[in-house]
Amino acid sequence: MAMSTFDQSDGYGRALLVAVGLTVAGIIAQQLTVIPALALDPRVATDPQAVSRPVTAVFLMLSFVGFYLAGALYLWWSERGWGFIDIAMPTKRDLGIAVAAFLIAYAAVILVNLLTTPLEIDTPENQVMDFIGTDPTMVLIMIGIVFFFNAPAEEFLFRGVIQKRLYDAFSKRNAVVITTVIFTLVHVPVYFVAGATSIAGVSVVMAALFIGSIVFGYSYVMTDNLVVPTLAHAFFNAIQFMLLYLVLVYGSEEDIDAVTSAVLEVMPALGL
Repeated sequence: MAMSTFDQSDGYGRALLVAVGLTVAGIIAQQLTVIPALALDPRVATDPQAVSRPVTAVFLMLSFVGFYLAGALYLWWSERGWGFIDIAMPTKRDLGIAVAAFLIAYAAVILVNLLTTPLEIDTPENQVMDFIGTDPTMVLIMIGIVFFFNAPAEEFLFRGVIQKRLYDAFSKRNAVVITTVIFTLVHVPVYFVAGATSIAGVSVVMAALFIGSIVFGYSYVMTDNLVVPTLAHAFFNAIQFMLLYLVLVYGSEEDIDAVTSAVLEVMPALGL
């Protein structure tokens, strides 16, 4: 691993500042990396269903490239290099932990949903539905984006760079919690921008996201392999698109509404 000339054991304050700074940098980078898609058709940001599938897909893919860019620039600036990132071919144990993490996170999300359903809390619709609509082909495209852009980019920045950077000042357990808090808070504005009006509803979604992020963070701690939380995260998001695809193709209009509200409402916002 490339060694930095910086003092990496520099205390809580600096570590937190770097973590927050990297998060902000990732969000800013997202606004820059989508410019080519906006140049193709500016409507993709305001009325995505009015543009072609290729433009929408390019926009969604580029939105996650910003996370890669922010993390890569930090690795270069801090002189840590790519050796800082823990990527290896997963072992049988790694794959088992990835599957377990996915199942635990998904079970926790279902439990949160079941516990809050009797309260009749109005949970917000995920912004990604603006891009998908009721187009089964776009759902399939989103599954590919989840595996190759969404989950890898978010895990690279938040687990591979931010969480591991926090190890320099905090215990691994505390680093997981801090990263999860940051990761969860980042998604809050997305729902309000999308028109959410219920604080209770957003809180339910954030609780589900928090639990999932904790599970993914600990799977990284257990394996020191970024591939593990990436796989768990990808399947966690993709399974919901798979369910939506089946309903769009084979279900009724009532089924579509039910799946959209009951399944996609607990899917983490995709950082759009």
